[in-house]
Amino acid sequence: MLDSIKKYAKSFRSVDDLDPLITAIGDARYVLLGESSHGTSEFYTIRAELTKRLIKEKGFSFIAVEGDWPACQMINRYIKGFPRSTNSVKEALENFNRWPTWMWANQEIIPLIEWLKDYNQQPYHNVGFYGLDVYSLWESMDEILRYLAETNATEYKTAKNAFACFEPFNRNNESYAVSAGYLSEDCMIEALELLAVIQKNKWKFEDEQESSLNMEVNALVTAHAEEYYRIMVTNDAESWNVRDRHMVDALHAVMKFNGQDAKAIIWEHNTHVGDARATNMKDEGMVNVGQLIREQNSQEDVFTIGFGTYTGTVIASEEWGLSVEEMKVPPAQYGSWEFLMHQAGAHDKYLIFSDQNRGEFSTTIGHRAIGVVYRPEYEHLGNYVPSKMGLRYDGFIFVDQTKALHPLVLERVLI
Repeated sequence: MLDSIKKYAKSFRSVDDLDPLITAIGDARYVLLGESSHGTSEFYTIRAELTKRLIKEKGFSFIAVEGDWPACQMINRYIKGFPRSTNSVKEALENFNRWPTWMWANQEIIPLIEWLKDYNQQPYHNVGFYGLDVYSLWESMDEILRYLAETNATEYKTAKNAFACFEPFNRNNESYAVSAGYLSEDCMIEALELLAVIQKNKWKFEDEQESSLNMEVNALVTAHAEEYYRIMVTNDAESWNVRDRHMVDALHAVMKFNGQDAKAIIWEHNTHVGDARATNMKDEGMVNVGQLIREQNSQEDVFTIGFGTYTGTVIASEEWGLSVEEMKVPPAQYGSWEFLMHQAGAHDKYLIFSDQNRGEFSTTIGHRAIGVVYRPEYEHLGNYVPSKMGLRYDGFIFVDQTKALHPLVLERVLI
């Protein structure tokens, strides 16, 4: 595999050197851009530059990210100049107040958001920014109730009934998870009724501020978050599946809203975008976004790019919900994918996997994945996902030495 990397990998210094990768994307409608950590500066900046090129050169319609829908809507409203939007990008990013805040409230994302706002001021440009994640149960219900109350809609009673069911849990996800998962005291029926009513009547909410889409996805979040937290305490694998299936459902809603010619750029961790069937996740009965999108579309409509590094620094936390810190990323484990990429030359490089060479990258190999919780000294025990790289991705971008992301706020914790 080392010989194959030396044969096919190309070095790069800037996004302008990635022209062959842009060409390989072709007319794909879905481009998935990964990351091997949520706290690496270069992953954000390179994805941002690739995203700009895809929007300008290939007409992509929107960016969909691993983030909460309500918070990302503040960015969407800002870049589209909707009424009730914030006055500055930093004000919009303050809405990311759920831990880990740094995933989107960071310095690296600001230039892209400002670029999108400027781009959308040109005629016929209306690029969006949306969050696909499932965690915003309470915030999504707040959005639904607020809108229905303001418009005096008949659906308000159904929404209020759903909210009343969740209210005793005091906006605490863990409390609801224990009650629903162990005691069978849940709000499943109420959440599903709300989703059915909103989907049936979403045409009533159509306006120039995307209220119809906003209501539909917030209702999806409510129903799927209820399921996620109910299952979370009893079945880790299935709760993962609920989350990734939700992200695909939310993506479908945005695609449909943007019309039959819509094209999506998706930013998520490698563990979500890299096809799960090419990893040990398959053995555990797990699926992910990359697998589902590939299964639902033709091969030429989907292009997935993974990201990785050999060493450097990263923003993460030692435990969930604690303050973040800059950590050292040790040199990649001997024999891992990142180790071989480094051995092929200690410089930045990219690979394109094709029908001609995928077989040379089909041997299972450890591929590093760093989460928001990270203990570098123990990464050899669980941070390497057995992967068939040529089947997991269509391309791979490797940054030999990386630097930590720059959060806007270092210690703002809301779990």
